[in-house]
Amino acid sequence: MNGFGARLRDFFARLFRRKPPEPGYFARGHKMSFRGFLHAAPWVMPGREYLAYVPRGHGGWWPRRRTLVVMIHGCKQTPEDFAAATRICALADEHGWLVLLPRQTDRANPYSCWNWFDASTIAGRGEAAIVIAQIRAVRRSYRIDPRRVFVAGFSAGGALAAALALRHPEIFAGAFVHSGIACGAAPGAWAASKVMKSGASTDPAKIGEQARANAGAAVRLPLLVVHGDSDSVVAEINARQVVQQFLALNGYAAGAAPEGELPPPDAESTAVASGRTVITRDYRIRDGALVRWVKVAGLDHAWSGGDPAHPYNDPEPPDATKLLGEFVREAPAQTARGDFLARS
Repeated sequence: MNGFGARLRDFFARLFRRKPPEPGYFARGHKMSFRGFLHAAPWVMPGREYLAYVPRGHGGWWPRRRTLVVMIHGCKQTPEDFAAATRICALADEHGWLVLLPRQTDRANPYSCWNWFDASTIAGRGEAAIVIAQIRAVRRSYRIDPRRVFVAGFSAGGALAAALALRHPEIFAGAFVHSGIACGAAPGAWAASKVMKSGASTDPAKIGEQARANAGAAVRLPLLVVHGDSDSVVAEINARQVVQQFLALNGYAAGAAPEGELPPPDAESTAVASGRTVITRDYRIRDGALVRWVKVAGLDHAWSGGDPAHPYNDPEPPDATKLLGEFVREAPAQTARGDFLARS
């Protein structure tokens, strides 16, 4: 009897023993969109590969719905580079988030830049449509909370993130643009280089107002912009124009500032870290949402706080990945449109 009782206890101990969580892993995929053809390169097939990072401990009998963070790399980068340099997988493991990392092909751009200046992408088609198709594919494969989808990008990836959020605000709960450019700032490849150095050749705020009108004037989309004031590739004026565009998208303080200028922020703070001055300006929208601009003194064209073993990364603070994590945690949930959910 004692032997039987011991075996019975061992059986139940094994049954209910807490197993160590399964490690995180990458899953590969490829997705196309019929709306994904580029205006300037219609011969390029409208599909891209992607990596999906599934965090440590994901799964179980009834896994909860997860946040999805879409991370879009810059020029001359790969998803693997971007994930390693930003340490986004460690953040995902900590919070249980999934991460989607689209991959640009050199057939679409010889430098692996996203074509943020292409007319189709500016309109929300082109490469924006391809990334949307990838989001739907990942959502079908995993239990993604449709109200908690965020898009983040660096440089050309930041410009694509801005285009995605501006043209599809019903899908995203927030956008993070690091060293990026406003949607529609360059009306074609011929204008891209000048815009990167001197700012938009269009009116980003007007584009934001039009996007708001197209969305039914009920947009609430938080934004976080991080940009270095010593950026020698994408001039700081582009950060200001991204902020202007998303203030207009959110219907904030229309006419409160001279044309081309930002209104005074609702809050501003200054901090010094490792000899760098970091100025944070907040514009409060409603329901706790905000547009925030983090201006980093002395930062060139690089991910702030990234791993310097990879190009376009600066190890000094602030830690942009940590800022992204705080932004995602604090952003209010989006009310996703039924048509996106129905097709997801």
